[in-house]
Amino acid sequence: MYLKKVFLIALTSAMLAGASLAQEPPPAKILFGSETTPSTGTPQAIGFYSKGCLSGAVALPIDGPNWQAMRLSRNRRFGHPKMIEVIERLSRDAAQYDGWPGLLVGDLSQPRGGPMLSGHASHQIGLDADVWLNPMPDRRYTLREREDISAQSVLKNDGTLFVDPEKFTPAHERLLMRAASYTEVQRIFVHPGIKKALCDDWTGDRTNLAKLRPYYGHHYHFHIRLFCEPGSPDCKPQNAVDMSDDGCGANLSWWLSDEPWKPKEPAKKPEKPETAPVKPARPSYMTLSDLPKACEAVLEAPAPSPLPETALTPKIPLPPLAPWPEVGPVPTPRSAG
Repeated sequence: MYLKKVFLIALTSAMLAGASLAQEPPPAKILFGSETTPSTGTPQAIGFYSKGCLSGAVALPIDGPNWQAMRLSRNRRFGHPKMIEVIERLSRDAAQYDGWPGLLVGDLSQPRGGPMLSGHASHQIGLDADVWLNPMPDRRYTLREREDISAQSVLKNDGTLFVDPEKFTPAHERLLMRAASYTEVQRIFVHPGIKKALCDDWTGDRTNLAKLRPYYGHHYHFHIRLFCEPGSPDCKPQNAVDMSDDGCGANLSWWLSDEPWKPKEPAKKPEKPETAPVKPARPSYMTLSDLPKACEAVLEAPAPSPLPETALTPKIPLPPLAPWPEVGPVPTPRSAG
């Protein structure tokens, strides 16, 4: 089944790109993005967060007592069992202790991890999860609403890097610090303005403030990343967070300066080579051969039988059609003459 899929995808890609099948292997994101079910096997995160895959993934249920999964059509509700456990625990703890009514959960990983067709460079090994900064409402969103509703930014609308205190509340701060307190969490990506608000305002235990790492974007959701889990020998860890530095000093000052936001200077036009350039020996995009060897076996593995109900992607209703425009009276042609 896998080899047939590779052949068909590669053939289609080659026809569209005008390249021969033998010269251009299919992009890894096509192979993994076309998988709709998890693989059998022991749950394992394989490779690095931005260059790997996921064996034996578990799906986050669409609904829980204190969470709702969003953007269901993307089929990115899958993760290492520990990731699912952390999300469910955070949803319970935040509701019980922090005044946060529930989580709206965005992208985790694809059913077998790997590169995605769009969006994230990471989220490939089942240890990343995006959680919206919108609190869960006191009702269940319909399947259609989960496609159409957007996460809301917590920044001011004045072009600065700072949060709006009416949008970013103490409950947001408690939610983030709750997530950072979990020993499984390696780091959490947030917007620099969110980091500054926590540095300025947080009066509780600041031990885990270091885990909140400023980064581009992340002003409408935060990104939880877990450590490599036991039982995943091929998982490649990220560099450690210095827990002795809360990150509220020089690093945050750099993020709040103009330096990170300067537009890139346009690349200089290369001089015309005297000889024809040599064609690259390999494609410029990521292929299966760029990933850990074990990822090939993940693609080849069968799906669980029977497939858990939580792993099924529901049929999303189409958006309502726009009304037909009103048509006025049809003019009567004048007679000739």
